[in-house]
Amino acid sequence: MSKYKIFVHPTAIIEDGAEIGEGTKIWHFSHIMGGAKIGKNCVIGQNCFVADNTVLGNGVKLGNNVSVYTFVELEDNVFVGPSAVFTNDLNPRAPYPKGGKWIGTRVREGASIGANSTIVCNNTIGRWAFIGAGAVVTRDVPDYAIVAGVPARIINWMCECGEKLEFIDGEATCKKCRRKYHKEGTKCKEV
Repeated sequence: MSKYKIFVHPTAIIEDGAEIGEGTKIWHFSHIMGGAKIGKNCVIGQNCFVADNTVLGNGVKLGNNVSVYTFVELEDNVFVGPSAVFTNDLNPRAPYPKGGKWIGTRVREGASIGANSTIVCNNTIGRWAFIGAGAVVTRDVPDYAIVAGVPARIINWMCECGEKLEFIDGEATCKKCRRKYHKEGTKCKEV
C-alpha cells in the first residue's frame, strides 16, 4: 500500500494486510483492519471502522461514524450515510460469543443507505436501491426500490440517477435521464 497513491489522515490506523485501492481517502480517527479489501477512489469518513473479511468496491463512500463489520460486502459506488449500522449477528449474547461465525450482508452496486439506518445481517440490498434515513432493513430490498420505516417497507422506486420513477402499467421512463424501466410486483429492471 503506497501512501502516495492514497490519502490517510495521520490519526487513522491502517493495519498490516489491509488492501486499499489507489485514490482512496481515509479520514480522521478511522480504523481499517488487516484483511479488509477497499477498492479505488473510496472515501472513508471520520471515525469509521472497517473490519477484516469485508469488501468495499470502487467508489464506495462511507459517511462519518460508520462501522462495516466482518462479512459485509459493499459493491461499487455504494453510499452509506453517517452513523448507519450493519449487524453480523442475528441473536447476540455477551456470554455466548459466536467465535467468528458471523452472518454476511451484501449491498449491491450503486445502492444508497441513509443516515442512522440499521441493516440487519443476512439480507441483500439490491442494485441502486435507496434506504431512507433511520430505516431498519429486516429483509431483502429489491433493485431500484425506495424503502423507509421500521421495519423498512417499499414506498416507491428510484432510477439509477436518483430520480423517483412513476410507473404506468408496469412501465416508467425517468424524467431526468430518460432511462426506461419495467416492473412486475417487486421486481424492477432497466430495459
